[in-house]
Amino acid sequence: MPLKNLPTLKIGDLEVNPPFVQGGMGVRVSRANLASAVANQGCVGVIAGVGLGKFEDLPGRDYVRVSEDALREEIRKARGQSHGVIGVNILVASSNYENLVRAAVDENVDLIISGAGLPIDLPRLANGSNVKLLPIVSSGKAFRIICKKWERNFKRRPDAVVVEGPRAGGHLGFTFQDVVDGGTPKLEDIVTEVCEAAKAFDPPIPVIAAGGIFDGADIARFLKLGASGVQMATRFVCTYECDVHDNFKQAYINAGEGDTTIIKSPVGMPGRAIMNDFVKQVTQGKTVPFKCTYRCLKSCDPTTAPYCICSVLAKAAEGNLDESFVFAGSNVYRCNEIVSVKTLIEKLTLETLSHLNADQA
Repeated sequence: MPLKNLPTLKIGDLEVNPPFVQGGMGVRVSRANLASAVANQGCVGVIAGVGLGKFEDLPGRDYVRVSEDALREEIRKARGQSHGVIGVNILVASSNYENLVRAAVDENVDLIISGAGLPIDLPRLANGSNVKLLPIVSSGKAFRIICKKWERNFKRRPDAVVVEGPRAGGHLGFTFQDVVDGGTPKLEDIVTEVCEAAKAFDPPIPVIAAGGIFDGADIARFLKLGASGVQMATRFVCTYECDVHDNFKQAYINAGEGDTTIIKSPVGMPGRAIMNDFVKQVTQGKTVPFKCTYRCLKSCDPTTAPYCICSVLAKAAEGNLDESFVFAGSNVYRCNEIVSVKTLIEKLTLETLSHLNADQA
């Protein structure tokens, strides 16, 4: 019998169908409008916690307050527009990580997704709440370390795990040289490894594949490998509901095959971005002097950074691409139209069902 519905992604007492998670995209790319639209289709809508609020010209002491207030505002706005599953993505590398986590917990979000470092202390910050906790990993080793430490220190396990591969957009959990040289493992191999480790738990921890997943064929492939769901980000930029400026979306539409490149981010991680004049200039050694009053990321040294990554990404979100660049996944060149979130999810669902049913025939 052909499948009529996709498998449900179960994260604790949450049920997600279609089993799609919209990836968190900072700075100010995925906010309440996008997250609520995705949640209204039965999927997980995610607000990116990094860089929210207009803090650029404020004294450093105001950064934490402004960021927290802006996150609370986005969560409340999303809640007002949807009764679906709303999550927040919070970078471990954020200097105000604990503050943002506590704010998200206080606002009773459904789940917190956390990467850009190992979220070893996340259960402590969410203690006493029903918020689901999902670490992001790029290896089976990282997953096992998190599980071991959470169990030993907090008697808790991840409610699900996001496994992100090297084809994702934005900051990547691999070394710069490995990404450039193609020395990173394939997402399929990482997912398989993490799925095996996840089976050791009763019940097994749900695995969510992420990074370079573009269409129903990709989704079906990872579901067959054992993933319980997928996370996608790049596709959701090209929707009417995405909170970012139209110039940002148009950069995705205009991108051709081979137009993404790997940059050395000031935060000490490689990142995948769409090539433009600004990227060319900074890769050739151009610096953009700035005075940092807020130190948004722990790993960034303002005295040596060639430019402020948060400021640059904020300008991109506002549409000023002459002084910035946009992060994007490796398949961005396949984006060729702006559609509604509803249309996109319906298309992905039908494609996935078609591929799963074809395999059963």
